[in-house]
Amino acid sequence: MRVTHAYQLILLRHAKAEPADTLADHLRPLALTGRRQASGVGVGLREAGLVPDTVLVSSAVRTRQTWDLVRTGLGVPPEIATSSDAVYDAGVRTLLELVRGVSGENRRLLVVGHEPTVSQTAATLADPELSDQAGFARVRSGVPTATYSVLESDLPFADWAAGTARLTAVVSPA
Repeated sequence: MRVTHAYQLILLRHAKAEPADTLADHLRPLALTGRRQASGVGVGLREAGLVPDTVLVSSAVRTRQTWDLVRTGLGVPPEIATSSDAVYDAGVRTLLELVRGVSGENRRLLVVGHEPTVSQTAATLADPELSDQAGFARVRSGVPTATYSVLESDLPFADWAAGTARLTAVVSPA
């Protein structure tokens, strides 16, 4: 994947988690399938040249576990990530505020979060005229676990708003 814009946002839905059953939602761990998915995402991101400068991770167990496995595949230090309840609780508006708060020195941001927020945020930010049409249709209807969307813009993250980015790819596990 060739980088054509100065800033990239990668929105990743956490990998497959164990069913809720008796655990609180925040405490649900990854299932074995999810562990395999997350490991594959890390390798896939590295091979596509999508190594993030900084990462925002939901504080939920399944998203932190997803990030740990993705990070291993990427070969990046844990210090580039910040885990927060704000990402866990975020709707589109809050997630956009978090993205806008990322320093302009960071050119590639990865967010590890939840549905429907990650797909709705991708759909909101994407300019439908400039975006991959199949990918745009996918984010408008929601994405499966361990799926990531790549958005690009020449604008610094502080200036990202509805329709200001180009959705270039939506990648789901095989």
